Amino acid sequence: MHKTLLVAALMLHAVLFVKAQEITSPDKNLTLKFELKDNGVPTYQLSYKQRPVIKTSKLGLETKDVPSFLDGFTVTNTEQSTFDESWNPVWGEQKTIRNHYNELLVTLTQKSVQDRYIRIRFRLFNDGLGFRYEFPSQKNLNYFIIKEEHTQFALTGDHKAFWLPGDFDTEEYETVTSNLSEIRGKMKAAVTPNVSQTTFSPTGVQTPLMLKSKDGLYINIHEAALIDYSCMSLNLDDKNFILESFLTPDAIGDKGYMQAPTQSPWRTIIVSDKAADILASKTILNLNEPTKYKDVSWIKPIKYVGVWWEMITGKSTWAYTDLENVQLGITDYSKTKPNGKHGANTQHVKEYIDFAAKNGFDAVLVEGWNQGWEDWFGKTKDYVFDFVTPYPDFDVKELHRYAASKGVKIIMHHETSGSVRNYERHLDTAYKFMVENGYNAVKSGYVGQIIPRGEHHYGQWLVNHYLYDITKAAEYKIMVNAHEAVRPTGLSRTYPNLIGNEAARGTEYEAFGGNNPDHTTILPFTRLMGGPMDYTPGIFQTRVSAYNPENKSFVHTTLVHQLALYVTMYSPLQMAADLPETYNKFMDAFQFIKDVAVDWDETNILEAEPGDYITIARKAKNKEEWYIGSITDENPRIANITFEYLPKGKTYEATIYADGKDASYDKNPQSYAIRKIKVTSKTVLKQKVASGGGVAISVK
Repeated sequence: MHKTLLVAALMLHAVLFVKAQEITSPDKNLTLKFELKDNGVPTYQLSYKQRPVIKTSKLGLETKDVPSFLDGFTVTNTEQSTFDESWNPVWGEQKTIRNHYNELLVTLTQKSVQDRYIRIRFRLFNDGLGFRYEFPSQKNLNYFIIKEEHTQFALTGDHKAFWLPGDFDTEEYETVTSNLSEIRGKMKAAVTPNVSQTTFSPTGVQTPLMLKSKDGLYINIHEAALIDYSCMSLNLDDKNFILESFLTPDAIGDKGYMQAPTQSPWRTIIVSDKAADILASKTILNLNEPTKYKDVSWIKPIKYVGVWWEMITGKSTWAYTDLENVQLGITDYSKTKPNGKHGANTQHVKEYIDFAAKNGFDAVLVEGWNQGWEDWFGKTKDYVFDFVTPYPDFDVKELHRYAASKGVKIIMHHETSGSVRNYERHLDTAYKFMVENGYNAVKSGYVGQIIPRGEHHYGQWLVNHYLYDITKAAEYKIMVNAHEAVRPTGLSRTYPNLIGNEAARGTEYEAFGGNNPDHTTILPFTRLMGGPMDYTPGIFQTRVSAYNPENKSFVHTTLVHQLALYVTMYSPLQMAADLPETYNKFMDAFQFIKDVAVDWDETNILEAEPGDYITIARKAKNKEEWYIGSITDENPRIANITFEYLPKGKTYEATIYADGKDASYDKNPQSYAIRKIKVTSKTVLKQKVASGGGVAISVK
């Protein structure tokens, strides 16, 4: 009798653990279902308001040196919990962020591998799901090599997708908008030339991937907390519409070196039936750890100008000479002939400092100040820059003195030329040099093929380097703005001195042939999901030939669209990228750039549709000031701007910077009109926006 009861109890215990596990989001709109399928294969499903988002999808990792984590599992424990807190970011789009989720933690044991076990942790927020693999320390699991991660995202149909070609070395492609079934046919044209690129599949795409289903669900797939792991791309099975993780390999093809205890990054799925909710989501930030720094007083948002756009357009040069063969430490620049076009010379930088001081900007970025720029682009050279030796016409000490006298900082520039080994070799010396000369922020670049040879920009080795760079900079109280680095995954919460990233096609491409008019209506739904972008907006002279007659490119926006980007393209690091002499011709419009904040108490997404339009209103940090930006693609439209976020019963003055009646990005981009109106919380403004245009509003 007792034996029978014991067997029955064990059978009941087994049935309970075989049964699917479910959790819902705090608002009950999202439901996650986890269960083991045949042969002990872990799977999950996700639904939104009882509509399927992700169909049954497999989970697991294939390994190279030990048995894989793909099947043969039994569920040996499950735990459910709820978490609810609010936290204040060092800088951000809102003063306070709520972190509220329900969690399911599943322990999976492989009996056939000496009871080896792993855990999969699911966190379900009101706006999405995050999950990761965890590998606890145990007797039968220590060191292992990842051959591939096989996380699936089985979609419900042929969704509309906003995608970039899958690549291990660059995100600097134009976003393609198409159905998933069309990716294969459009891939060849989408892979445009870049100085460093490695595509991997005719249906491979990058994250963040923005999708829209035929029944109106908006779905965003990305990752959070990418640490000591390879960056994830997605490979599409375009017959069954299943996306599967595809990790960046190293030089010998391995995709990750792991030692327990450890975990993967979070895989994220943001879902809503409203596009605005995707932009408002803070799930990726919430899946990252709180800041590692005790003192964050030195981390400050920055508005800056710089010696940069003139080089991008070809008006001036980074290089001091026209030599084609230079070697650092051997070439004597004092005996070479200057080319007469070097932008980073002492007198010229002083002009930028004067402009910054006069107009209330915090800093001046200077590129091309250091020796070595003549002989590196497109070449595989280990030792190109030492990050401390200036050209003869750049007086470091004098510019430090002059900038300090004007209350302006200079932003250091470190182009690594892809030689990561060389950068780490010089990093401490370079940061000490910065501290000694008054620099507290650096723009770093990783143009070109990576050295050590065979490594990729988004592999585990480089991911670890970027974090090493950020934490090393923190030791010197330096903020980092990394270009050509891996796209962000919310790490700015943990390491808030990561104040900016590029990791996408920025404004510079407007001088390389132009970005499509819809470009900036897509980026907030894709690239910016993981963190802010140093997009470098503010181009008023949209015809590049005005600076360089040989360059016929033009900016595919109106002047007012450029103003609106300071609101719609969030960043705590915002550049007024055009030349001072151009701004001096449009000082009435430039006033918006002078006024607009770079740190915020509150953000309201008023209207949005990826690839078409975005309208956002933000409240400046610790001020009774609001700024509104609205942008559109090539199609003119009427922006519907409400003011219900204003305090009730109060009247404010709104300064409206609008496209002119005859404005368009291609024919009359500099046409604009400025007017002032009174607004209250009940005001509704219907504002015409031109082709490729925008509207920018300051409310005080």
